[in-house]
Amino acid sequence: MSVAASPLPLSGDKDRVPARRRLAVVAMAVGTFVLVTVESLPVGLLPLIDGTLGVSEGTAGLMVTVPGLVASVTAPLLPVAIRRADRRAVLLGLIVLMVAANGLSALAPDFAVLLASRFLVGVGIGGFWALAAGLAVRLVPERHVPRAVSIVFGGATAANVLGVPAGTLIGALADWRVAFAAVGGLGLLVLTALLWLLPSLPAERAVRLRTLPEQFHNPVVRAGVAATFLLVSGHYAAFTYVSPILRDVSGFDAGMIGPLLLGFGVAGIVGNFLAGAAAERDVRATVVTVGTALALVLAVFPLAGRTPVGGAILLIVWGLGFGGVPVGVQTWILKSAPASAEAATALNTAVFNLAIALGALLGGVVADRLSLNGVLALGAVLTLLTSLAVRSARRA
Repeated sequence: MSVAASPLPLSGDKDRVPARRRLAVVAMAVGTFVLVTVESLPVGLLPLIDGTLGVSEGTAGLMVTVPGLVASVTAPLLPVAIRRADRRAVLLGLIVLMVAANGLSALAPDFAVLLASRFLVGVGIGGFWALAAGLAVRLVPERHVPRAVSIVFGGATAANVLGVPAGTLIGALADWRVAFAAVGGLGLLVLTALLWLLPSLPAERAVRLRTLPEQFHNPVVRAGVAATFLLVSGHYAAFTYVSPILRDVSGFDAGMIGPLLLGFGVAGIVGNFLAGAAAERDVRATVVTVGTALALVLAVFPLAGRTPVGGAILLIVWGLGFGGVPVGVQTWILKSAPASAEAATALNTAVFNLAIALGALLGGVVADRLSLNGVLALGAVLTLLTSLAVRSARRA
């Protein structure tokens, strides 16, 4: 059912983006930076947290598992729950929830309360991702959409490069509670910026529960969701074990893993913006290229990555390739379902989060029963199948 809404006026020149709208897109990118930092921050703080709260590292790892699973459920259901609500108000509410969750994390007296705060983080992450890309579409003219989406998703890549290491450093120098409080403070700054920059964004149509499975009737959306699952699960099947791969296959010392992953993250930022620019011209070719590049890197790593130099080069190319995945698949989804962007994006976000969990799970099974080279082969096969999924649909 449609909800009264009118196109947001941009300017007399339909292709010009006003400065305030550009700043709004940047503020949303900082929002994704904060949320992804919050989601991944416990990875670097586990030794500090389990020592303080008296839980094992395995149990402390639930701080990462819980928000991921909650996000995969929240992403498709939130657009249904909010129905006609102004998307600006909902987005601001999700950031408030994230700030409150970080405050609760910083003050948690025991692990149960800390885990409850991580549940709230999952709600915020799933909801934000379900709405963010669709709102970016409404802030800029059509030809600027891939660039806007790449900027918003660039915040997520930057979080892995800068946010998580910075939060880990704060935790090491001060306390893990201070790290959570610091990220919550940054969230308050984002909230202030979006309050000023975001215009009212009334719902274009109410998303009903049946709208979600209906997206699969669109063969192009179906192919995009399949590409998302294959690319993300293939990447995480291998990347979850990138540290032992670099150590045992390429021969790096443990002390070099951190700088190498920083290089991977920087390459990911570059890949994100390269893919965003390429998707403006041909999103289909962009997704195929990204999938093929990842498959080749993972396939040749057991041979060409057996030396430190080879391993480092392949890791950088790997980062460039995966940096293009979020913006590539999200642009595909937005182009294939312009009339139901929220529902299609929410569905794709849920699949993205599930693919992370399942990819890591499959990689763990292969690593335990076969070898690290088997993990790389699994990742190569899954990412290579992306081309088949894309070619099964007509041009996006």
